[in-house]
Amino acid sequence: MVPDAMVIQLVGNWLADHAERFVFDGFPRTIAQAEALDAMLAQRGSALDAVLFFDITEKTVFERVMHRLTCSQCGRSFAIGLHLQPGQLQCPDCGSALTHRRDDTPEALAKRIIEYREKTEPLVEYYQRRGLLWPLKTADRPEVVFAEVTSILEAV
Repeated sequence: MVPDAMVIQLVGNWLADHAERFVFDGFPRTIAQAEALDAMLAQRGSALDAVLFFDITEKTVFERVMHRLTCSQCGRSFAIGLHLQPGQLQCPDCGSALTHRRDDTPEALAKRIIEYREKTEPLVEYYQRRGLLWPLKTADRPEVVFAEVTSILEAV
């Protein structure tokens, strides 16, 4: 993960240029980042409306990562069984070769899961205590999850 100070500075710079509503994906990832976001939003006179928690089992994470392929040319990501047929090794968009990311290995994933448990998982309780957490089950098809996300964002 990128150091907290760098991420906080990047987000602070971004917030300075954006006055309207927004959605962050993958931020904050630590309690320190969450506290910094709270302070930045307080300076703006605003607060978080909702925090979406995409609840997923480690088994599902492993399966999804191991079935993820990325286009070597256009960079798009695809999932075997969702976007691609098994054995399909060409990008449906541009026809270039599909490959696994270098860090999509069982060993790298195990390290990322440990880091998640230590640094990111505490955010669930942090936002739950504040009444901002909206848990979502990600085992559903993407269109079902998208509909639920849309419903939550329209409600807040």
